Amino acid sequence: MAITMNHTGFVVQSIERSLLFYRDTLGLEEAEKFVDSGSWAVSQIVGYDNAHLKGALLVGSDGHYLELIEYVTPSGEVRDSDEQYRRAVVGAAHLAFTVDDAEATLEKLVENGGTKLNPVVETQSGVKICYLQDPDGNWIELLEDKNNAQ
Repeated sequence: MAITMNHTGFVVQSIERSLLFYRDTLGLEEAEKFVDSGSWAVSQIVGYDNAHLKGALLVGSDGHYLELIEYVTPSGEVRDSDEQYRRAVVGAAHLAFTVDDAEATLEKLVENGGTKLNPVVETQSGVKICYLQDPDGNWIELLEDKNNAQ
């Protein structure tokens, strides 16, 4: 049986703010926006009666999708601030993006609501990596790899 990756999903506080961050600043392409208000199917999928969601699917040049979901009902809960900035929390996840210039991308994302967590580090010749958080505290890794540039 062949298994492929379909998408990664992040819960966000505001679809519009997240579109500014991921689409307009990072450069992902908007594939679809959706609103689902209380349908039986979405309520079954997310496990909340009368769920009302706003969402967007964004896609990278490699074809991987990022699904952004804003819970209108029930309203999305904000993570505890003590856990928000810790990487070593069981269940913590991140999404890595390959970028041409890690320093410039990090700077643009921080200017548009991201939180810098560490400087860009060269882990080996031609490879630079850093972590940051999007405006909702979702973890992002930026990876610049001059050795495998497309």
